[in-house]
Amino acid sequence: MKLGVLVSDYKLTVDTLDRLKTDKLGIILVLNGVYHATLKENGKSSSVLDKTSNLYALSEDLQTRGIKDSDVDKRVKVVNYGELVDLMMNEYEKLAWL
Repeated sequence: MKLGVLVSDYKLTVDTLDRLKTDKLGIILVLNGVYHATLKENGKSSSVLDKTSNLYALSEDLQTRGIKDSDVDKRVKVVNYGELVDLMMNEYEKLAWL
C-alpha cells in the first residue's frame, strides 16, 4: 500500500510514524508541520525527516510562517497546492492526517 501522511503539528512524536507499515510512505508537511522541514534542536534536524525519502512541505504554509524555500532541508521537496492535490490523487492509495 502507498500511504501519504499529512503532518500538521510540530510536536508530533514519531511513535505513530514508526508503527505505520506500508510499501511507500510519503510525509506531507502542512500547517505547523512545516517547521519539521526547517528547525533544528540541539543542532539536529527533526527525526520526522529520517522516516522516508518521500518528504514534501506545502509552500503556502511555509510562506505564511515567514520561511523561505531556501531554508528548507534539502531532503524535503517544496510543493504548491496544485502539486499537493496531484500527490494525493496520483501517488498515494490512502491518506492519513496526523
